[in-house]
Amino acid sequence: MSESQPKLADTSEDARLWPRWLFLRALGLIFFSAFYSLAFQIHGLIGERGILPADFYLYELSTTFGAIARMWYAPTLLWLNASDRALTLIVVAGLIEILFLSCTATLQDFSSYQSDGMLLEAGFLSFFFAPRGIRPGLGGSDPPSRFSLFMLQWEWFRIYFESGLVKLLSGDPHWRNFTAMDEYYQNGPLPSWMGWYVQQLPHWYHAGTVVITLGVELVLVWALFLPRRFRIACFFVVTALQIGIITTANYCFLNYLVLSLGVLLLDDRALARVGFPVVKSAAQESTRTFRIYRRVESVTLGVALYATVAAFLFGGSGSILALPNRLLEPFRIANAYGLFAVMTPARYEIEFQGSNDGKTWIAYPFRYKPQDPKERPGFYAPYQPRFDWNLWFASIVPWRASPWVVLAQERLLEGSPSVLELFRADPFHGKPPSMVRTVLWQYWVTDLETKRKTGAWWRRQELGLFSGTVTRARDGSTVFSEAAF
Repeated sequence: MSESQPKLADTSEDARLWPRWLFLRALGLIFFSAFYSLAFQIHGLIGERGILPADFYLYELSTTFGAIARMWYAPTLLWLNASDRALTLIVVAGLIEILFLSCTATLQDFSSYQSDGMLLEAGFLSFFFAPRGIRPGLGGSDPPSRFSLFMLQWEWFRIYFESGLVKLLSGDPHWRNFTAMDEYYQNGPLPSWMGWYVQQLPHWYHAGTVVITLGVELVLVWALFLPRRFRIACFFVVTALQIGIITTANYCFLNYLVLSLGVLLLDDRALARVGFPVVKSAAQESTRTFRIYRRVESVTLGVALYATVAAFLFGGSGSILALPNRLLEPFRIANAYGLFAVMTPARYEIEFQGSNDGKTWIAYPFRYKPQDPKERPGFYAPYQPRFDWNLWFASIVPWRASPWVVLAQERLLEGSPSVLELFRADPFHGKPPSMVRTVLWQYWVTDLETKRKTGAWWRRQELGLFSGTVTRARDGSTVFSEAAF
């Protein structure tokens, strides 16, 4: 009988063959979703006529750093060729193999998310966690090492615990006053219609979710280090929490990854109780090659473990103690995490508008962001619309912190097909306007009665220009007029 169809036998309490099998397949699907979403966006984001062209970015790095330093700073295959064709090839190849680092290293502002670091770290650790061979099945003859299992569980633990710590250490009064969730569903990056309904619930419910969130992140996750029954109980609680987040918000693949990492809290004996076959796990024969491999693994993961601790304790410092973290930083495999340290007090949206006369302005319709008050919020995760996502971050800070917004205006004025693909449609039908501006709106969810009467999911108010207006001059050049505020 082959290893993919194992013979039923007793298994040890600590065996993790089935959890490993489930996690690695889930991780593969998450990587697939990440590349799938890039396939529709990468040309508009960093292509030849994109917002932040990768070839120009790499050229700037080459004029700043030496040959080795620049490749270390931006570890990407695009050093060989950064054309649109090369971008397409990397994305297509990435759907089969893991080339995610080549993309994130050149996406610049569009890859500054903690979720990208989480995925890269999990992918790196999984090289040691996965059974060897092309089709190893469950890998019964090559069980996961304790160190690689611990490092993945350690990533899971840090995502929760560090997020809980930063909520308290940030000084944000919303967490201390139990009001952090009162407008959370309204103000998040990409709301879902389920979140819209949850937003209607009273304060006591939202205050209760604050208590649950802090309890899970700061207390419950320590069950990882407690006896088996506590660890398995923890799995059920955190799984329910992640499913709740997935159904009420669109955080791309982030929660799917955290959900998948949580599977590693289980073991074969627990899964056998719900119908998974019991399988035999045999230790790998201790050959000389295997011992060398284990030493390399121990050293590599030991450095990664230290770097994760240094990233949290000394992140951003010039201390010699943080040197391993700084060396690994471009690869994003030893990260510090901290989700929702400060809650966003309001929902703002940046809208791109074009005009030919400066009087009549037509909005470019977004694919995923709230815009039309009567359009129902959708479900997009694990798909990650990086352009729409980044606009949410840009809307809560002064425009100078996000100069790529003005570059996007310039590309729309040029009629860049790849940038226009980031929107739902081209309102000017292939004939670019003579000027493009950005306008800032504030949005609020409506209540149930208003929605029943008007069909509106949102109400909104125009606040004025965001960055300003980009105009095409007679000689074909562009002129930027900054907003007054």
